[in-house]
Amino acid sequence: MQIDIKVVPRAHKNIVEKIDNKTYKVRVTTSPVDDKANKAVQKMLADYFDVSKSRVRIVRGAKSRQKVVEVDI
Repeated sequence: MQIDIKVVPRAHKNIVEKIDNKTYKVRVTTSPVDDKANKAVQKMLADYFDVSKSRVRIVRGAKSRQKVVEVDI
């Protein structure tokens, strides 16, 4: 399934918020340097959907706060 996410880097807590069926807001404490925020988003979504990290893939928006992510459930 593909979902739209909005990433908030340098947040106070790591949180995944469900906005609607296909839209999520992901807050990560890491900064967007050296792809650290994307890796944190990938790990958090894998934990949220209870799948391995290899089943979460950023399809579009790797350098943006707005991303499209594919999760193989």
